[in-house]
Amino acid sequence: MTFDPFGDFATRGYLRNVAKAKDPEIVQRLLHNSFLTGIDAALDHLKARSSLGYVDVLRTHKTLFEAVFPWAGEDRQTNAPHIFVKKGAVIFAHPNDISKAIGYALEKGRDKAFMAERLGEVMGYLAYGHPFLDGNGRTIMLIHAELARRANVGIDWAATDKDQYLAALTQELEEPGKGKLDAYLKPFIRKRSEQEDIADAIKGAPGLDGGNADTVAGETSNPTLNAQYEAQEAKRKGEQGDAQNSR
Repeated sequence: MTFDPFGDFATRGYLRNVAKAKDPEIVQRLLHNSFLTGIDAALDHLKARSSLGYVDVLRTHKTLFEAVFPWAGEDRQTNAPHIFVKKGAVIFAHPNDISKAIGYALEKGRDKAFMAERLGEVMGYLAYGHPFLDGNGRTIMLIHAELARRANVGIDWAATDKDQYLAALTQELEEPGKGKLDAYLKPFIRKRSEQEDIADAIKGAPGLDGGNADTVAGETSNPTLNAQYEAQEAKRKGEQGDAQNSR
């Protein structure tokens, strides 16, 4: 099923892309080219910031994808506040909770000691926030890379496996703070002095050319979905608390 949160795929193409393209391969090619064009400028901006905040996440997305999406840099609370978005069994943050979820991730990532030890956990928190209708993975990878750089570490993304990484990320989303993604990423962690240029490292990550589309879970006004989301939130908060208490 086509991911069509705006409800106008037939007339404006996938997510209102500037080319009005409907073919997924064409859209992903446009996105990948836009990403490669914007990555250096996006990383330069992040490096120059004294501390990363939610506005930097929005700006990163805009820099990477404004050549494809007129709404680049707008989060789901702005352009799709009426729907839940999900992937598999995981419902991503409610539109009203996105900035709070990303804020929590950034707070953890700004703790250099925590970031160096829990790269996967921080990535999971960023992924759960899922601010955008598309381009989340590439956007948060840049944010994550800059947080890691400040903690004097990095990830050899070219050595990772797309399917194994996504499986570990899914487990992290389902059970935050249990070390699922930390364990997968551990063999690929490098000291900053050992790592190549950050942009080149990210470009080497498998799977950056797209795929794994989201689905619309339903309306945020749906009481059943709201109950499912609240139960998921309660479970996540409980697991996060358990993880903190065990450290």
